[in-house]
Amino acid sequence: MNSARWRNTKTAIAAGMLGALTVLAVSPASAQFPFFWGGGREQPRSAPAPKPPPAPPAAPLPVPSDDKPYDTQLFRLAEILGTLHYLRELCGANEGQVWREHMRELAASEGGTSALRRARLVESFNRGYRDYSRTYRTCTQPALVAIHRFMDQASTISDGLVANDK
Repeated sequence: MNSARWRNTKTAIAAGMLGALTVLAVSPASAQFPFFWGGGREQPRSAPAPKPPPAPPAAPLPVPSDDKPYDTQLFRLAEILGTLHYLRELCGANEGQVWREHMRELAASEGGTSALRRARLVESFNRGYRDYSRTYRTCTQPALVAIHRFMDQASTISDGLVANDK
């Protein structure tokens, strides 16, 4: 190998090694994280000021309560009306929609009630109907006894509600 060519090869190798050393000395990681990699003593960039935490969501406005002190008795009466509607028809009273009409009157007497309150009344009526339709399939002596007891209980509750209304 001639000396000129050898010199060029040595120069190329040296230049390549110098380039590699330069890359290793200032790798992207050390340029980005100088203190972690033991690089230069550059001052870290100041972080942007933290944003203040978001304000908590406003508390929802309280919904005025639609509850009344006599609700327990009222919803029980609605349930009894549903029960009587089923049992009286089952036992052949042939009264048609009398008990359902009593329920409509009860809901109407609660004038100015919310849709939720009316829905709760209807649900009570339907619960009474549904529960006794599962229990009684034919008119039996216990069904007749239940009818009389429910009529007495409905009368007592109605009287109590009327007396408290005055």
